[in-house]
Formats: sequence, structure tokens, C-alpha cells
Amino acid sequence: MSTAAGTQSLSRHDDERELLTGEAVALELRATNVILRAAGAIIDYLVYVLATVGLVWAALVLAAGSGLPDALYPALGIACAFVGLVLVPAVVESATQGKSLGRWALGSRIVRDDGGAIGFRHAFIRSLVGLFEIVFTGGGLAIVVGLVNARAKRLGDLVAGTYSQYERVPKHEPAEFGVPVELSEWAVTADVARIPDSLSRRIAQFLRQADGHTPATRQRLAAALATEAAPFVSPLPSVEPELLLAGVAVLRREREARALELERARLDDLAPTLGALPHGFPDRG
Repeated sequence: MSTAAGTQSLSRHDDERELLTGEAVALELRATNVILRAAGAIIDYLVYVLATVGLVWAALVLAAGSGLPDALYPALGIACAFVGLVLVPAVVESATQGKSLGRWALGSRIVRDDGGAIGFRHAFIRSLVGLFEIVFTGGGLAIVVGLVNARAKRLGDLVAGTYSQYERVPKHEPAEFGVPVELSEWAVTADVARIPDSLSRRIAQFLRQADGHTPATRQRLAAALATEAAPFVSPLPSVEPELLLAGVAVLRREREARALELERARLDDLAPTLGALPHGFPDRG
């Protein structure tokens, strides 16, 4: 996922799996597939059904002990089923911001279509529709609707304006690149002065997030950063701004790595002296 600081608004991208931020950075939000959603729903409704059965049993026992007329038993059972299969799931989902036992186990979360956290209204609509499409149809309707939807939405998601977002993504290992081929000869004699830390951070951030920008924004940001970095580079190669930034970043990284190695070597040389006791001072252990 790519993010940008200072994002003020989110708008829908043409691809339903992405959002486009105000900085023109595409956010790839992975939707949970139908199989994982079905597995999570099985876990959730197994718990909710067992809890509902226990609630109905307890309510009937209390009703029998209190002398409640038999004619009210069906109404009591329906009320308990509503609480256990609609109200409780909605409360759990809204209180945990889209989580549940099944989703926690599988690494997913219910979010709004714009990627924001859901509220009780969204959770209640999903639970109410889920009573029909999951409980009454054994999940068949939810699976059919999910298979024909790009984000594997079920009917309750379509009505509530939500979807299931998969949160377990592989750990991102930033790629470590070398000097671009076009700058190989330049790098041998290039002199890159000490670039201000703020500019260095912005260059590094741009290179990490470049693939997430639109082409026009990528070129604009690269040109602006290259203009700022140019006074610190000699000689200035005649290449694309982004290639210049990549070359500058690599040379700066290599220079700082060499400086750290020299400092470590000096400290290793001084370690015996720094750790030794003054002459004649006893070691009291």
C-alpha cells in the first residue's frame, strides 16, 4: 500500500480495488475473497447460533418459572433469535470497528466503501440482511452475490455500502537498488555535497512511493526534487530527473555507509584503551 502525508480527501478510482488520494497516490485495498469470507462467517455464526440457543433456553426456563402463558413462548423465542443473530453481531461489529471472531482469525475487517471505519448503522444493516441471506438460505445467497461482485460483497454489504478488507499483507521489504546504468560512469567522479536532511528524506520517500503516483504527478515531483538537489551535485548529468534522484540517493547511502564503517573501525581500535583500567588501579571485580 502506498500512502501520502497530508492527504485531505479520498475519491474513488476507476479500479474498484483502489482509492485515489488527494495527492494522486493510489491506495490498493485488498478485498477478502469469497472463500475466506465464507470461512469467517462459519466461525461467527457457529458462535452466534450456539449463543442464541443458550439464550432461548435460558429465556424459556425463566418464562416457565415465572408462569408466562404458553402463547407467548413463540414471541419470546423470536425476540431471543433477533437479539442473538442480529443485535449481538451488530454490536460486536460496531464496537470492534468491523472485526469479529471469524474475521480476527482470518485477518479481515469490514470497512466502508471509502475505506473508513463502519458505524452501528452499517453493522445493523449487514446483520439484518445477513439473517435472510446467510441464516435462512444457509449462506447460499451470500456466496452467489459475492461471486458476481468484484469485491466479493454480499447483499448486506451492497445495501450498507461496505466490504470486507483483507489486512494480512506480506511484509514489505524496501528494495535496495544501485546506481542506474545510465549513471555508472558519472558515479565514478561525481561529487555529491551534504544534502539537507529534510530534502534527503523527501527524495527517499519519493523513490519508495514513485510507483504509486500517476505518471504526471511522478514527473512533476521528480522534477521539483531534482531542481532542489541540483546545487549539491557536481557535475550535473544530463538525465531524467528521477534517474538523477536515484543516483544521488545511492551515492549518499554509500558515503554514509562508508562513514559508519570507518567510525566503527575506530571505535574497535579504541575499545581496549577505553575499557582498560588506569595504571595501577586495582580491579575490584
